[in-house]
Amino acid sequence: MLKKGNPIALLPIGVFLVLYLGMGIVFEYVLKIPMGFYNIPIVIAFLAAILVACIQNRKVSFDEKLGIMAKGMADKNIITMLLIFMAAGTFVGVVGRSSAESVAYFMLSLIPAKFSVAVLFVVACFVSTAMGTSVGTITLITPIAVAVSTASGFSLPLCVASVMGGAMFGDNLSFISDTTIAACNGQGCAMKDKFRENFGIALPAALVTLVLILVLSLNTELSGAVVKDYHLIQIIPYVLVLIGGIIGINVFVVLLVGIVSGSIIMLAAGQITMVDLIGNMGSGAAGMFETSMVAILVSAMCALIREYGGFAALLSAIKKVFKGKKGGQLGMGLLVGTMDIATANNTVAIVMANPIAAEMAKEYGVTPRKAASILDTFSCVFQGIIPYGAQMLVAISAVHEMGFEISAFDVIPNLFYPGLLLISSLIFIFLIPEKKRSN
Repeated sequence: MLKKGNPIALLPIGVFLVLYLGMGIVFEYVLKIPMGFYNIPIVIAFLAAILVACIQNRKVSFDEKLGIMAKGMADKNIITMLLIFMAAGTFVGVVGRSSAESVAYFMLSLIPAKFSVAVLFVVACFVSTAMGTSVGTITLITPIAVAVSTASGFSLPLCVASVMGGAMFGDNLSFISDTTIAACNGQGCAMKDKFRENFGIALPAALVTLVLILVLSLNTELSGAVVKDYHLIQIIPYVLVLIGGIIGINVFVVLLVGIVSGSIIMLAAGQITMVDLIGNMGSGAAGMFETSMVAILVSAMCALIREYGGFAALLSAIKKVFKGKKGGQLGMGLLVGTMDIATANNTVAIVMANPIAAEMAKEYGVTPRKAASILDTFSCVFQGIIPYGAQMLVAISAVHEMGFEISAFDVIPNLFYPGLLLISSLIFIFLIPEKKRSN
């Protein structure tokens, strides 16, 4: 049950946003530090916010506050989220870079050159869904996009934007994406249920994006093609994880199958030694440490905010603006979108919005699967277009490393998928009747 509304209780969130967003802007645009937003120690910003929360409300002793935070961190969904983060990181560490590249070059070898940009989009969709990371997909596929542009004559911004769009498709849908993990565990729904709810939103947007890319492709003069060796067997772990997730096998079992099959294939193919494989597993899991720590700190901070009545105040304000069930869903989407604009990290945005969205879902009668789908989708819409997000910065950096110049504002007009995903989401909320399901 929510406490009596107290808007001052939301101050820790404001402190975090001011610290993180303010320092990010200074680093990125004043000091001109590359990847400035991602040089900000987000964990320190959250610790500062928790300190503010601990100073507030002197009626509650510090020991009682520690107990409140401990209860927030001990939630079953938080523990599950952390374990899945570690397992997903281990899987990505096992399969590595060459597997994703094999998918791209295999597809490019089968399809005529005039459809190569469409292939980039489809490959990015598959790889990101299988790997569960949009940034990882962009890092791997953007150099291939540059090669496609150079060899064929397609616009470089179009090629890069196609990769980014496909990467956000998988970020939104993947069973091992940290956004999916965060949204599902935060709202208490099964991943397969969220996938089925989400797929009906993402697929139409992806299909329309593909049509637009094909129309542009048919009007482009071509000069060549991209050909490179690939190892088809290396995509098997991705396929197993994808199929296992879709049919509803327990996510831990699915990831274990992916890790074991990936290890066997990589060792049997001579792609890696046992020592390096174990090291890569550790590196993959370590890559999830910051995300895991953020989840822990946010759960602690939000426990105090809820205890002080901050969520009750926010929910009351939202109800005054957004009326009815459909309005509540839009409010939920804009809430996580605002968090994403402020943090430039869709996983952090979801983790921060989760407890508030859960209360909104109860208040407006929104099912957990639909709430999780809205949070993940809207966060990916905003993350896919902000010029200071990791996805955009990594893509531009990869292009620069290949010796070419491009800016975020060259790419943004070609980012069809995020915009179409927003349109599809609004249609999903306001025009499509909700299925009568218990969860």
